[in-house]
Amino acid sequence: MSSILTNTNAMAALSTLRSISSSMEDTQSRISSGLRVGSASDNAAYWSIATTMRSDNMALSAVSDALGLGAAKVDTAYAGMDSAIEVVKEIKAKLVAATEDGVDKNKIQEEISQLKDQLTSIAQAASFSGENWLQADVGAGVTKSVVASFVRGDDGSVSVKKVDYALTTDNVLFDTSGNNLGILDKTYNVSQKSVTLSVNTDGVSSAATVAAYSVDELIAQNATFTTNTVGGVTTQLADVGGTDFYVKVDDSNWVKATDVTGTGQEALHDEAGVYYGVDTGNAPATNVAAPTSIKDINIVGMASTQLDALISGVDKALTDMTSAAADLGSIGMRIDMQGEFVKKLSESIDKGIGRLVDADMNEESTRLKALQTQQQLAIQALSIANNDSQNVLSLFR
Repeated sequence: MSSILTNTNAMAALSTLRSISSSMEDTQSRISSGLRVGSASDNAAYWSIATTMRSDNMALSAVSDALGLGAAKVDTAYAGMDSAIEVVKEIKAKLVAATEDGVDKNKIQEEISQLKDQLTSIAQAASFSGENWLQADVGAGVTKSVVASFVRGDDGSVSVKKVDYALTTDNVLFDTSGNNLGILDKTYNVSQKSVTLSVNTDGVSSAATVAAYSVDELIAQNATFTTNTVGGVTTQLADVGGTDFYVKVDDSNWVKATDVTGTGQEALHDEAGVYYGVDTGNAPATNVAAPTSIKDINIVGMASTQLDALISGVDKALTDMTSAAADLGSIGMRIDMQGEFVKKLSESIDKGIGRLVDADMNEESTRLKALQTQQQLAIQALSIANNDSQNVLSLFR
């Protein structure tokens, strides 16, 4: 049936052309944007996941920046600590030089004073973005944190993980509170080496922990060394000035008789009857005073035994500084590793998002070519269908 009012062939061809044009529009949108899922209407589930992951990736980018800032802070603190260690090594060397007879302690003290000022300068300068990890109020319980990661849990909850570094008396050089709790302003108690003896005095056994001395210390005091034999047992003795008596108790330690009993002219034996020495009734020797702090070192007029104790104190400070530098180095390494992980994680998320929403350009270009061909054929079909009405005129000629 031919009708000039209703051209069903043209309507069918037009419907096909509209469908092809709509498909071409979608394909061209994917080609121009590069996205297979560009809006929620394309695929609500994939669009929602991709949007969330893009948000997380932005957070990871901020984490990466924070890690860079944290690394700079740690590197600054480490550089300062490392420089301070070298200065304290110099101070220790100066103190060792001061133990030599005949040296001018005043000149050495001048050098030490300059080195102490340098330590102050290093601690003050080791600051990055207003953060100084080498001088702080130790008693305030300050903890420095570096953002390390952004985590989304299985339940959808999010959290920010941090690397913490507590500023304590073991890693801060100077205590800004004035309580002198930093490595360079606190007192290092250099305790006298000691030994514990089992002593029998008037038939009563007891344990006595007393100061122990080396033979070098006794030689430095011009001790006179003798031996004494009681009951077939020979013991080595040392006499310093006729007032202080020492006895050798093992291969490396000597003890002072007055430190053991302090009860007058009394023979001293252990439970096996070994003679230890004679108590002269003098008061026990006072242990060498420990240095007040590195920042307050003053060796002018200091005796050799005091210098020895001072060197021990400085060496303890060096041990603490070395440990603090090692901790900073470990944190720096962890931050570097975390930075690399965050970069890889961000790249992985980008890849995952791409798999969900990116368009396959090879596939889309092939589809576009096919649709263009279909469009041309649909136009030809519509043209033919429209010419059907014109053919009716020939029936009336």
